[in-house]
Amino acid sequence: MTAAAPAVEAEPARRGIHLPSAYTILFILIVAVAIATWIIPAGRYDYNDDGTPIPGTYHGVEQSPARIIADSLTAPINGLYGITGADGSISYYNSGELFGAIDVALFILVIGGFLGVTMQAGAIQAGIGRVVESLRGRERLMIPILMALFALGGTTFGMAEESLAFYVLVITVMVAAGYDSLTGAAILLLGCGIGVLGSTINPFATGIASGFAGTGIDEGLIGRLVILVIGWAVGVWWVMRYAARIKVDPARSLIAADRAEIDAHFSATSDVDGQAAGMTGRQKIVLGLFFLAFVVMIIGVVPWADLGIQRIPTHYWWFPEMTASFLLFAILIGFAARSSETNFVESFVNGARDLLGVALIIGIARGVTVIMTNGQITDTILNSAEQAVSGLGGVAFINLMFGLFLPLSFLIPSSSGLATVAMPIMAPLASFANVPPELVVTAYQTGNGLVNLVTPTSAVVMGGLAIARVGYGTWIKFVWPLLVILAILCMAVMSIAVLLG
Repeated sequence: MTAAAPAVEAEPARRGIHLPSAYTILFILIVAVAIATWIIPAGRYDYNDDGTPIPGTYHGVEQSPARIIADSLTAPINGLYGITGADGSISYYNSGELFGAIDVALFILVIGGFLGVTMQAGAIQAGIGRVVESLRGRERLMIPILMALFALGGTTFGMAEESLAFYVLVITVMVAAGYDSLTGAAILLLGCGIGVLGSTINPFATGIASGFAGTGIDEGLIGRLVILVIGWAVGVWWVMRYAARIKVDPARSLIAADRAEIDAHFSATSDVDGQAAGMTGRQKIVLGLFFLAFVVMIIGVVPWADLGIQRIPTHYWWFPEMTASFLLFAILIGFAARSSETNFVESFVNGARDLLGVALIIGIARGVTVIMTNGQITDTILNSAEQAVSGLGGVAFINLMFGLFLPLSFLIPSSSGLATVAMPIMAPLASFANVPPELVVTAYQTGNGLVNLVTPTSAVVMGGLAIARVGYGTWIKFVWPLLVILAILCMAVMSIAVLLG
């Protein structure tokens, strides 16, 4: 079996509303934003040297509308390269970070090669057989356990794009246990997503936003912890409810029309018991290296020093380092499996080819922001939000703030990018409504976290669904009632905090 290939959503046999593929949806969004640059006035804030906007300095600038056809076609390419200006300049939400998505795309391709080499050795197939055998009759326990682990990654270091490396493994386990690929995708998307939504010490969301709000990362921690725990419990209930339903009646699966083909793609083996019994020593070594690769990634990514942990060195890894690490482990696995040079190269290239579609989706998604940046309408939208929350009472203020962060998060899905451009403007407004600034941080991260569970501009959502071979419309149908529950939870916790404060 090779790594899961992202595919355009197949035309289902059943009748009903059918949304176009992820690629088409994103291109439509790019064109829509390009048209918006002709309608929305261009404007900018003045910026500090560190790239943060200065509240009250918004001013109109000369309109720079996009060329509807030409810029829409080049936006995905520029999104990969990181080109946002007509002069070829590179920026990322004015924060000084690299804008381009090429680092994420290359990470995905190397992950595909890494998975291809591992699959060629048969270690994952045999390991899955062991897991399924040991949990026979108790497969449902995997759902809360895995979602807790991924939520822990989300709440501590903002686990998002990194989770794309786990999709093939988790989905394959779920399919082998009798569930569908949507169940596996939900475990990851909701596990990591709810963790980010309830970020407690996440330095890339809570940390950056708290810094711009002039408050400590520990301020408002109790409320965010409540959102995390209750949100995780609700998410687990939602996934387990769906999983139990389709286990009893497979026809109730939301991907029932395509499930046979999808299950066949992800089936690790036609003889799970035989694989489990026949696991060799070499396969055990390969499987050990496989999991060690993820442990190394987590150790390298987490900013331990920022969390007050000194015993573990902080390396501040990002995608170049993670990509190199997985490339190294792919080579080590090739040696451990005693693959020939020809087999190693073929399995690596085939695995990378399987995830090429995911890499393309990432570039297209980033193209939306390229159009907004070049059209200089991002600051105009932020200024409108600034004006909307002025002069409100505490409860109304914090809930409207939460509501404003929803569309802003759709336009700027990056948690650190949104914090950089929005918090310096939004946080000072809290004092006029007698609202603690840490609640603005909570409103920002919950709004951003909620939207990033579904936004088509997110590489995690579109890439993860592509790997799972689940259509975007199917995901929306599955998750929208849960989004309503989570939104009510967030607003209730923040409103209570305002009243108690």
